[in-house]
Amino acid sequence: MASSLDGKVVLISGTGSGIGRAGALRFAEAGAAVVGCDLDAEHNAETHRMISAAGGTMVDVSPVDLGELAGCQAWVDRAIDEFGRVDVLWNNASACAFKTIDTMTVEEWDFSIRNELSLVFLGTKAAWPHLNESHGLVINTASVAGHGGGVGGIAHSATKWAVRGMTHVMAAEGAPGGIRAVSISPGVIETAGSAEQLGMPGATEALLRQSLVPRLGQTDDIAKAAVFLASDDAAFVTGIDFRVDGGLVNHG
Repeated sequence: MASSLDGKVVLISGTGSGIGRAGALRFAEAGAAVVGCDLDAEHNAETHRMISAAGGTMVDVSPVDLGELAGCQAWVDRAIDEFGRVDVLWNNASACAFKTIDTMTVEEWDFSIRNELSLVFLGTKAAWPHLNESHGLVINTASVAGHGGGVGGIAHSATKWAVRGMTHVMAAEGAPGGIRAVSISPGVIETAGSAEQLGMPGATEALLRQSLVPRLGQTDDIAKAAVFLASDDAAFVTGIDFRVDGGLVNHG
């Protein structure tokens, strides 16, 4: 990495596992202080231990419900109390119901909107004044589902298209204060959350046939992209969606 993140304070949601954990490890390795959060306190504590063992800095805020403004504010306030600033906000955490239109209940739809879309708005709202002071960066985790859609993804595609749109607006509204905003659209990443999908007969083979890079994505692929976007090397990058999908959208 050409430029260090020493002294930067990075808020990452969903650090208990998956992409969030990989991101916390990578940002800490790059010299940033990580303020992580998760609903799962036990797994988030394990991430904290991993970073501490590697000589990094992490503050663990969990359990916290980012679907409520009070939860987001508590997360941001902890960063300010500990470090006095916020340089990067990575809205990564999400949860969604995967159902077809005819089988999805209104409650499952509302759950998906709350936990994939509203928490992006609420987290950004809570951190915005501090990002304005630091001329900081917002990273939103979108998805290749926000570039298309398939059976059972009505809520997920809707929220991730919206996250991409919100990111454009954040970049425009943040520009006067020097705030950059980007989204990252992962392809199919090997995580505990994708294990059921990938375990279906023929699923992995079908995905690999559609991909230009002949392997499944890893959480570290997304983490490294986020660290690059937060670095000075990406200082001229804002208002974009950064696809990290092995060419899935391009080819599939």
